[in-house]
Parts: sequence; structure tokens; C-alpha cells
Amino acid sequence: MSSRSGGALLERRTPPADEEVARGLVAGDEECLAMAYQRWSALVHSLAWRSLGDPKEAEDVTQQVFLGVWRGRDGFRPERGSIGGWIVGITRRKIADALSARTRRLDLAASAAASLAVADRAVTGPETALDRVLIGQELSRLPAPQQRVLRLAFYEDLTQTEIAERTGWPLGTVKSHARRGLHRLRDRLVDERPVARELQGTPGDTG
Repeated sequence: MSSRSGGALLERRTPPADEEVARGLVAGDEECLAMAYQRWSALVHSLAWRSLGDPKEAEDVTQQVFLGVWRGRDGFRPERGSIGGWIVGITRRKIADALSARTRRLDLAASAAASLAVADRAVTGPETALDRVLIGQELSRLPAPQQRVLRLAFYEDLTQTEIAERTGWPLGTVKSHARRGLHRLRDRLVDERPVARELQGTPGDTG
């Protein structure tokens, strides 16, 4: 199908059937990709947002889905199902990829936090105590949802699934709050520690 015929699809009053859009897409017609985006992007975004609980991640997944639709158009087989079902299948795979990537990030952060906790128990001294004070202070400055998730994780040793059950929030929302909270906590501690340790090293009025 030529780009001219694809443009005609977009301009005519009667919307083309899904099968017609699919044929044009497989033939490499970018106008049919635009038609597919108009027709299914809202559904893709809704599925992603519901699963991830984060509008920015949902937007990223939506872009990845239609990039995957275009790159993988040769793999569409109408005898196996509708183009809408095929796009939903790609959406579910992209959501799974996004969740896996998020889990890997959180696992790395949790591992680092666990290592720091072990080190804190093994080492005593003013610097370790200072770190604990700073962490407590910075936690209290986070938005309430992020603070709640991290306190349940750090102080009650709950998993993300257990936090979701405790709070009644979707698991995707819990993961989003944990990720954002850890990023903010890390950034604030990087800013605060050098100043605090410099003050710690300054002789005080000890009498």
C-alpha cells in the first residue's frame, strides 16, 4: 500500500476496518501506523498506567509499544488474531520489561541498604551515628507516601508485596513510591553528608 493510499485512510469519513489498517501497517505504510496509534494508544497507556502506577513510565511504555509495533510489523499474522490483540500482547510484554527493570533497580538499592545496615551494626562511632541521624531526618522530609513505604521497608522489614497488603495500595504504586523515595533519599544524603561531616570535624564547645 502506498503512502498516498494510507493518507486516504486518514482523510476519508468512514474509518477503515482494523484489517485494512493492519494490511497497510505490514506493508510499511507510516500513515497506517499513525492510524493504529490513534486507535489503540489510549488503551495501551491505560494498561501501562494501571500496572505501573506511574504516568511517566506509562508514557514511556506507550512509546516503546508503538516502536515495537513498527519494528515488528512483519511478525503480525492476521490468522492468529486481530491487530488490536497483537498490540495488547506487545503492551503486556513491554509492561513486564518495565516491571523487571524496576525490580532490578529496587533490588540493587535494597542490597545496598542491607549492606549499609550490616556495616552500621558492625561499626560504632560518631560517623555511623551521624549517618543514622541524617537518614532519619531525610526520611521525615519525603512526601508522606514515599516516607511510609520506606519506613515499612527499612524499619519493619516488609517486602513490597507485604507493604501493598498493609497499605491497600496497588503493588505498582508501592514500587513507584519506593523508587522515587530511594532516589530522593540518596540525592539528599549526598548533599548533606559532606557538610555534616565537616561540622562534625570542627571542635565544639566541650568545656
